[in-house]
Amino acid sequence: MKTALRLLTRLAALLLVLAVLVFGLAWFRSEQARNRKYELPRLTLEATATPARIARGEHLARTRGCTGCHGPSLLGERMIDAGPVMQVYTPNLTPGGVLAAHDLASFEHALRHAVARDGRPLLVMPAEDFALLSNEDVIALFVYLKQLAPASATQPASHIGPLGRVLYLFGQLPVWKAESVDHALASRGAPAPPARADVAYGAYVAQGCIGCHGATLAGGHIPGTPPDFVAAANLTPHADALGRWSEADFLRAMREGVRPDASPINPFMPWRDLRQMDDIELRALWAYLRSLPAVAPTAP
Repeated sequence: MKTALRLLTRLAALLLVLAVLVFGLAWFRSEQARNRKYELPRLTLEATATPARIARGEHLARTRGCTGCHGPSLLGERMIDAGPVMQVYTPNLTPGGVLAAHDLASFEHALRHAVARDGRPLLVMPAEDFALLSNEDVIALFVYLKQLAPASATQPASHIGPLGRVLYLFGQLPVWKAESVDHALASRGAPAPPARADVAYGAYVAQGCIGCHGATLAGGHIPGTPPDFVAAANLTPHADALGRWSEADFLRAMREGVRPDASPINPFMPWRDLRQMDDIELRALWAYLRSLPAVAPTAP
């Protein structure tokens, strides 16, 4: 009996030491990532506000996820409440919030690179959705935000919790997207393709889908969400995904939030934002999705 008790005590002590070591390593690696400094070129284009640019910027803000994460008035809100994993609050994007301290160059760093003004990475900024945004669209979004009425709303600071740090250590929580962005490519700001209902323009529009649906748009678990969170849909033309949909089905889904069988799309899918896209954008997006390699849905 005493021997068994001693063994259990030693096992418990060993497990405790192992847990301390794992957490210590997780803290070190996550702090190392959080404090890494990125050196990026500064965008030197002139950000002249014109009515056309402001209108384009508003359209981008409402259809590319800005209002989805930062709230309909862009004042920021609680985005993720995952207990010991992380707490994420999106900032106020009006000139009365974080935008007051940004010029075009630092705004571009945040948007396309997920890098803050001090060069450190931003937490859960989906730069993969904006990395290939054209310089002109970056400017349009910037001048639109700059002309908004200043609001003094503030949000608590976001932070990653102890469990989140351990998940990060094991590659299960990619919260600093600056680590995976191709910064050289993102800095080029190549012009957008002509706005036509074709594959090329659809690929440009589809950038905003990557953060949830993945680089291949095959869906699956959304990074940063709990394990039991609803998976992102497979957007490839596989027979068990969008393969049996028509363009009319897709347009209805984006406009009304229902599938071909009339069942509702999960409300986490921001179709209410996407329905504000014009017909050319949605038809181009459909053309691009149909051009993708068909990928079998992931088993639940």
